[in-house]
Amino acid sequence: MPIPLLVLAGPTGVGKSAVAVAVAQALRGEVVGADSMQVYRGMDVGTGKLRQEEMGGVPHHMIDVWEPEAPGSAGRYLREARAVIAAVHGRGNLPVLCGGTGLYIRAVIDGLAEGAGRDPTVEEGLAARLRADGPVPLHAALTQVDPEAAARIAPNDGFRIIRALGVFLATGMPFSHHQEAATVAGDYRTIYVRLHRPRSELYSRIDARVVAMFAAGFVEEVRRLVPRLGPTARAAIGYRECLQHLAGEMDLATTVAAVQHATRRYAKRQLTWFRSVSGASEVTLAGESGGAVQGIVDLVRDRGLAGGW
Repeated sequence: MPIPLLVLAGPTGVGKSAVAVAVAQALRGEVVGADSMQVYRGMDVGTGKLRQEEMGGVPHHMIDVWEPEAPGSAGRYLREARAVIAAVHGRGNLPVLCGGTGLYIRAVIDGLAEGAGRDPTVEEGLAARLRADGPVPLHAALTQVDPEAAARIAPNDGFRIIRALGVFLATGMPFSHHQEAATVAGDYRTIYVRLHRPRSELYSRIDARVVAMFAAGFVEEVRRLVPRLGPTARAAIGYRECLQHLAGEMDLATTVAAVQHATRRYAKRQLTWFRSVSGASEVTLAGESGGAVQGIVDLVRDRGLAGGW
């Protein structure tokens, strides 16, 4: 019997977390995070994690479950998230998979297809390191995690180094072995909701959110984490710019502007990703989004996903 699964996906800053809490409260649900950075302990301010009082009594999973030293891994996320989804269903509650990491959501639903594993966010971070430090340090990093691939790639071939290292950071599996990473699709009865806001409103929310992050002590958070940040965490938007700031490469105002710009670019890529998901229902948010929440609740009930197990 397929497990009912509600997916709430959308770009950073659209308001997914608040919608997920409200929908879960209405449908006896539990939230399963699908954010490649919120999985890390200690990365709180910069990833926009909800505080306990903002969760409204709704259980949240797949948040604060990995140490910041760990590489990103769609394969690891798939295994852990599927186990959590099964446990939520076993308690008679509705799993609400909520986040903006399209690769992780796709992995849970469809499995990791042979040859999959590219994550634009990870590759952008590696490209920034390539521009700053050149290809040799990246090739050395690739040699440590995937010596077979590194032996086939010239130390000055930045494009192929980023591709191979990016696959390892995104999936946790060496590029040379990645064809063995194929997994089967999940056995779910899924409603996939794509959350949307007008572009100008979304970008204004993003800019304001970044300012609020810095006011809430984001730089201090990064400073505390510096000794523990692994390669994936260091490449995260906001964290990589703060590391540059702490290294004296950018003043604070320039850092804030750089994070805003990078986050808007990331949101644009997320919009492109989620628009490509076939069968998704788009829900437009505005203001407090109460009407949109009710619309999602009605959609779930109309399709028999609420209380139907």
